[in-house]
Amino acid sequence: MKTQKFQVPEWAYEFHGHQCPFMPIGYRMGTVAMEKLGIERCKDHEMHVLSEMGVGHPQGCMQDGIMSATSATFGKGMMEKLHYGKVAATFCYPNKGAVRIVLNNNFQDKLAPHEFFTYRKKGIEPSQIPAEVRQNIINMVLNAPIDELFTIEMLPDFVYKPMKGSFAKAKCEVCGEYTFERYLRVKDGKKTCIPCSNQEPSEHVFYHPIAKNK
Repeated sequence: MKTQKFQVPEWAYEFHGHQCPFMPIGYRMGTVAMEKLGIERCKDHEMHVLSEMGVGHPQGCMQDGIMSATSATFGKGMMEKLHYGKVAATFCYPNKGAVRIVLNNNFQDKLAPHEFFTYRKKGIEPSQIPAEVRQNIINMVLNAPIDELFTIEMLPDFVYKPMKGSFAKAKCEVCGEYTFERYLRVKDGKKTCIPCSNQEPSEHVFYHPIAKNK
């Protein structure tokens, strides 16, 4: 039996909830990023990850893999979605630079005809797919060399300016619920939360997602 070149810890699958190929892809992506930047898993709020995934893509499972590998989580405000619909992410770290990692087209084409996706396209959830089918496609990910999996680009001039954290909050003057101040709106002279204002949330961009090497 061929020895796997890479292993994903079992707890990462348990956190994700099922076995699939894209969580391990994200886990490997995260480990490569840490190696390239010369860093370890984040204890606090150091690393920031700009995921190029959006919504409605099964490949978004990669994001749980990235979080598991790096501890750069959505909950800590260390990961954001760019909504590009790509299996790619940029990892940046203060005083260490940034690196963009994208899943190679050829590897995506190699995965596409696998029986796993025949089940998925029929609407069958990953946990209901036969275990041997799941393990086979996961092994393809775990056994692949890095240069087969990813294109890696160092971005020394990449700029990212995260929003400054704030504990400031106030009560909405309509529903009375606490709302962090940057999300308060004014309607009919009252400070209101976004739902009570009937306004759409505004998107705040604090990074340069396409910064290139000079």
